[in-house]
Amino acid sequence: MDAAGLLAVYSAMAVYTLAFAAFAIDVAKRSAARSTVPRELVSVGGDSPAGGQSPPAIAPAEAGRGARIGFVLTVIGWVVLVAGAVFRGLAAGRVPWANMYEFALTGVAIIVGVFVLSRLWRDLTFLGVFITGLAVVSLGTATLNFYVPPTPLPPALQTYWLVIHVFVATLATGFFALGAGLSVVQLVKERRTNGFLRSLPSAEQLEDLGYRVGVIGFIFWTFTLVAGAIWAEHAWGRYWGWDTKEVWTFIIWVLYAGYIHARATRGWRGSRSAWLQIIGFAAVVFNFTVVNLFFKGLHAYSGLSSE
Repeated sequence: MDAAGLLAVYSAMAVYTLAFAAFAIDVAKRSAARSTVPRELVSVGGDSPAGGQSPPAIAPAEAGRGARIGFVLTVIGWVVLVAGAVFRGLAAGRVPWANMYEFALTGVAIIVGVFVLSRLWRDLTFLGVFITGLAVVSLGTATLNFYVPPTPLPPALQTYWLVIHVFVATLATGFFALGAGLSVVQLVKERRTNGFLRSLPSAEQLEDLGYRVGVIGFIFWTFTLVAGAIWAEHAWGRYWGWDTKEVWTFIIWVLYAGYIHARATRGWRGSRSAWLQIIGFAAVVFNFTVVNLFFKGLHAYSGLSSE
């Protein structure tokens, strides 16, 4: 069963790679198509069109064929990856998020799932390059560096809290990733408005979208922090012990709380707001990678042989 799961993961990586290429080609084509302005609309000075009239507004472009193909491929890759995670869970006889490899599979599945399902709320196809690129890099790193055969759970993980706490953490990570992607596009949009970027929402709209997504992620992360403390008391007899993982979970919570507070009450808008969200997501990635690999403690559940 685990072999079938690995095959599904590799297949999902291949599909995501094709999706990334389709999204990238669409961006390139739309940039080339929208980067030129008819010469007759521009005066000699280059500031206003001939006749003193304002230039016509450029309507946002619809997603091209490449973007539509990329989105369909992304959905297919998502279904295949979910199947791979299910096969891994069946092979292990438990939920598939007890070590770094499994958490990566589930995390990428949720990140892509949030992106796919966001289509019901808002068309965020322009984030396709970011999401599929992140998926390919994450899955490639996980399969090459973090893969371990299915193993029994340590005693501390043999509880329903594993299902609740870790799943909600991965759900929060999915929203944080989407918010970070929106913040990256916002920063680029603030500095350049030509070509493909003209077809995107304004920097202010991107900031508002990123903020809403970040708030949802923060709510889930707050539950993660509280549930982790309850689980710690159940497993080790204390709610808080300054373990490295506990500290970094709290640091991430503080970063996002600061981001929400600064934007809501201090008027931090524009690039400062975007950078705060990007720093928060960078802390999430650091917590998953560096903390798991190089800091030992009660939460050292990477599953790697060096533990």
